[in-house]
Amino acid sequence: MPTVFLSPSTQEFNPFYDGNGNEEYYMNLIADAMVPYLEASGINVARNTTEDTAVTSAQKSNAANADLHLAIHSNAAPENLAGQLRGTDVYYYTGSVEGERAAELFANNFSLISPTPQLVDIIPTTRLAELRRTAAPSILIEVAYHDNPDDANWIRGNIRDIARNLSVSTADFFGVPFRQP
Repeated sequence: MPTVFLSPSTQEFNPFYDGNGNEEYYMNLIADAMVPYLEASGINVARNTTEDTAVTSAQKSNAANADLHLAIHSNAAPENLAGQLRGTDVYYYTGSVEGERAAELFANNFSLISPTPQLVDIIPTTRLAELRRTAAPSILIEVAYHDNPDDANWIRGNIRDIARNLSVSTADFFGVPFRQP
């Protein structure tokens, strides 16, 4: 059975636009909601804790011999654009063929539920520790902007749909049938 390492954000210092919750809280809700879908689909789940960092999350992913590392985050605009940006970014490690395949698959599937499907972007990078330090193919998805009221409220209202979509993409990546819990 394949293993996915779920790495929801540990950034409790990133509040949602209205101060009601933060990135860490909502991304962990998504990861929690993914587990029953993944397990029903025959996918082993390992994950980080809220005490971890990007570096320790990558170390735990490697120790778990993960076959895919999935970091789940929400985004924030630069201060001069706070609250004005929307959309989804899917990052993968530059040059990773399997990371790029995962990014494309997740982005294509996510555009089916995103309120802004035209703003779902795939971005190669070498800067993110969770992509650079993991042995498994890895992606980091910024599901939407937590400093934008429309995006933040969409996240809050669609935890289960986001979790299901990311779980379908995980099953697709592994080539296993997606099953309901």
